[in-house]
Amino acid sequence: MLLKTFGWSFAVTALGLVAAVFYGGWSAFGLVAILSIMEISLSFDNAVVNAGILKKMNAFWQKIFLTIGILIAVFGMRLVFPVVIVAISAQLGPIEAVDLALTDKDRYQELVTDAHPSIAAFGGMFLLMIFLDFIFEDRDIKWLGWLERPLAKLGKVDMLSVCIALIVLLVSAMTFATQAHLHAGHADKAETVLIAGVAGLITYLIVGGLSGYFEDKLEEEEEREHEAEEKAEREGKPKSAIALAGKAAFFMFLYLEVLDASFSFDGVIGAFAITNDIVLMALGLGIGAMYVRSLTVYLVREGTLDDYVYLEHGAHYAIGALAVILLVTIRYEINEFITGLIGVFLIGWSFWSSVRRNKRLAAAGGPGDGEKAEVSSGV
Repeated sequence: MLLKTFGWSFAVTALGLVAAVFYGGWSAFGLVAILSIMEISLSFDNAVVNAGILKKMNAFWQKIFLTIGILIAVFGMRLVFPVVIVAISAQLGPIEAVDLALTDKDRYQELVTDAHPSIAAFGGMFLLMIFLDFIFEDRDIKWLGWLERPLAKLGKVDMLSVCIALIVLLVSAMTFATQAHLHAGHADKAETVLIAGVAGLITYLIVGGLSGYFEDKLEEEEEREHEAEEKAEREGKPKSAIALAGKAAFFMFLYLEVLDASFSFDGVIGAFAITNDIVLMALGLGIGAMYVRSLTVYLVREGTLDDYVYLEHGAHYAIGALAVILLVTIRYEINEFITGLIGVFLIGWSFWSSVRRNKRLAAAGGPGDGEKAEVSSGV
């Protein structure tokens, strides 16, 4: 099972490291290895959150997520995205931007760094909305009950998460963005940060809204498709796998890709602290992205989220921390390994809490009324 799930990741690792040696020798090998580890540590919470969504999708779309999805993640976000940033910020054509990335790496890094406030605002707002919608939802299972119970009551107020997100964006734009660029002697980019943040919020509302709508319709649609499948089989015309996947799975897949893109912002920007070589960045971050995808599928197939019920909570708290960190980095520099350690700590804490919960349930004689009382009390 382990080899089947992580087989492609192992293969990509071997090919990527060999390619690094041929490209730049053993120093390139070391840089790619470091970038891979950094990407995995920064994106572990991404895998947990993705698994919570992916488990609702059928086997066909899980395969799409691991094949076509990884192409989008590796080539789209880890290779094309940095080039697009440079092309837009420097008003260059795509070919010129690629040439700049390969021939003038210092200038390329400078342009990406200049675009960081917009990237941080967009990604920070998208992730902040995910976190806020999670903590404001009333759930049967609560991890930090003392915090989650009052927040769930507040969540009954319509559009509260949007209002809070907009307030946070406004404060960030008027403090971090203004101070950062006045201090650097550049024109104030508060307006740019506001536009990018609103764009992140709109993206979340559109993609998340469509995903949620079709998710609500998923059960009804699956029943309808099951009846159509039986009818097709009686007529000797089996339905295709794509038709069986349904609209709900497609929009959840789209949501996953946007979510992955937001998670990858800090990794792409952080990679410049290690190297400004776009080829080495693509190799290292691509290898890390493969492991995150494989880990997501592994968590789904092993039912880990069902066994360790607080993992999803820990991952969403890590998302909240990452959102805040991204917004703070508009003004201040924060080491990427600190970001990764915060995520690992929160997920590790939630895993430990889940283990303790399972032991208590086992000592109490298994799931039942005692479980309902326990999970509602939180930690």
